[in-house]
Amino acid sequence: MLFDLPDHETLYRALLDRDPAYDGHAFVGVTSTGVFCRLTCPARKPKFENTRFFDSVAGCFEAGFRPCLRCRPLDPIGQREPMVSALLRLLEDEPERVWSEDDLLRLGYDPSTVRRAFKRHLGLTFLDMARLRRTARGMDRLAAGASVIDAQQAAGYDSGSGFREAIVRLLGDCPVELRGREWLKAEWIDTPIGSMLAVADDHALHLLEFFDRTALPNELKRLRQATRSAITFGRTPIIERIDAELRRYFAGEGTTFDTPLAAHGSPFTRIVWDALMAIPPGTTRSYAEIAVAAGRSTATRAVARANGANQIAIVIPCHRVIGSDGSLTGYGGGLWRKDWLLRHERKQLA
Repeated sequence: MLFDLPDHETLYRALLDRDPAYDGHAFVGVTSTGVFCRLTCPARKPKFENTRFFDSVAGCFEAGFRPCLRCRPLDPIGQREPMVSALLRLLEDEPERVWSEDDLLRLGYDPSTVRRAFKRHLGLTFLDMARLRRTARGMDRLAAGASVIDAQQAAGYDSGSGFREAIVRLLGDCPVELRGREWLKAEWIDTPIGSMLAVADDHALHLLEFFDRTALPNELKRLRQATRSAITFGRTPIIERIDAELRRYFAGEGTTFDTPLAAHGSPFTRIVWDALMAIPPGTTRSYAEIAVAAGRSTATRAVARANGANQIAIVIPCHRVIGSDGSLTGYGGGLWRKDWLLRHERKQLA
């Protein structure tokens, strides 16, 4: 039952809750209007007796339904709103610009709408992202050995204290301590099930996590300690590579990843991660089975801890580990994402 659509009552409850776990896997046809929608459609919900559920767009068309103009079920899931994409392009084109709400108004955007859209797609506001980009420019200057005042000016900060506070908030280090140091680069990657933060150097991927994972701040702290490095925003060839591989994965064009990984864990933890990567896509293993594969059949709890310590989601597929009774168990990105990923991979094998 893990991959088959559940009963009508369960799907109707998911429709009322706008459950994202079914996005791309289930659609609802509304007999009173003749349209079909995603279960996450924001439109007013139909009555129970006016709904029919399908596992594909083709099934909706064959039953005579037409696509909803509001939730656009024919569009790729996870597609960014045009406004978000346009403003992100402006950030790339003018990285040194100090943005304000007045700038958004001059461009014809409502600041509150922009704020909500960026929070929904990326987990932070447009102005916060612009501020972080400017801070990153200053940090790049520090890495090249520039003085703090030069880095501050490159970041667009009028106040030295403001620049120092921005860096401490971002990295936990003072600007003087960062001069001449090498560091990792971080960048947002948009996916159909939420934005992810990728952290890499020029050689390997160190972290890939969903931005709303509550443990992410502590994971970044541990990563800085493990690498003795700072983290700034920017792209590297490795981030470009994992971004392209994730696009193929979510488009249903492949389930394997070749991006080099930097595994920060004990020898046993790395053995467990290797066992996770050996699980074929679209299949699952229990914690006990992973313990056997790792050569320690009685170490189920240790396997669970190693599984939870994974900092490279999807690529090291801890989502393929389930309970011994076949139930979905803990997943840092949320059980709905675990369910979504398993359904997505199973569909590719069909």
